[in-house]
Amino acid sequence: MGVDALKTKGGNSETIKHLVNRAHWHGLTVAGHLGSGYRGTTNSIMAIDLGIDRVEHILGGFVLDSTQYAYPVWNNVDTTSQDFKRTMQYYLDHDVYFDATINAPVYFTTLKDGFDYWEDEKSMFTDYVRNLLPPRSEQEGSDLMDGLYHAMRRSTKAFYDAGGGDLITLGTDAPTHGYFVAGFGAHREMHTMVMAGIPEAAVLKIATQNSANAIGKGSLLGSIETGKLADLYVVKGNPLDDITNTRNVKLVMKSGQVYNPQKLLEQVKGNIGPASPSEVNSWFKYPELEQKAAEIKNNEK
Repeated sequence: MGVDALKTKGGNSETIKHLVNRAHWHGLTVAGHLGSGYRGTTNSIMAIDLGIDRVEHILGGFVLDSTQYAYPVWNNVDTTSQDFKRTMQYYLDHDVYFDATINAPVYFTTLKDGFDYWEDEKSMFTDYVRNLLPPRSEQEGSDLMDGLYHAMRRSTKAFYDAGGGDLITLGTDAPTHGYFVAGFGAHREMHTMVMAGIPEAAVLKIATQNSANAIGKGSLLGSIETGKLADLYVVKGNPLDDITNTRNVKLVMKSGQVYNPQKLLEQVKGNIGPASPSEVNSWFKYPELEQKAAEIKNNEK
């Protein structure tokens, strides 16, 4: 049905075991939003033993306490501790990818690091979506999410320094509900990684080749090479001097065809999301996939 990869969120070890086995049988990869082991969640060490391909948000592992939720413990992570070093080594020994999503907590806080607008993202949502939430300036702070953001920054940098640079991938985990669009979040994540101390050249590789490798698409995507898909974009300015130059997109190429990025954005404006309450339920459905599933079911009969 066109699925390239799967993700489990909060799954117990039995669920993850069967998901990983079945996904691998189909040649697919599995990522996990995992926990500490508390209340039926699965710690990253157990998930790695079960064959998971990528872990999202926090490295977790030996640092966490199975009698407590993961994030409050991770917020105080000591990147010089033996438990943290053992955790990093487990990832390295098993070649498991880590999708850092450092900027994800900022969506739920009043932090501003790297969260400026360079395009009018909000204008791309329908009026209905934009009016669902109050102005972001009225959003309340969150000590938990503020702490998580800083813990993610220092732990991702420590993993990079320990030799995990080829295993870090780019993700946004952006809740697209009227403030930000996930595609722009990718540029914010690159900026955040640089602010954490990871070199610009390494961040570009994380955002491209590493991420393609992580979903088993490294032979098709991730770099400009003969035989790969002709998907790329051209920017003004050198990202190696200033990573925010990735935001200055001047040309987009998809499947070898060239597009004007501003015209692409203009086509989107005002169209993302339901236009009224009556459209909410249908907006989250995928008719094409439902039709394909029905065809497969009929063929099996």
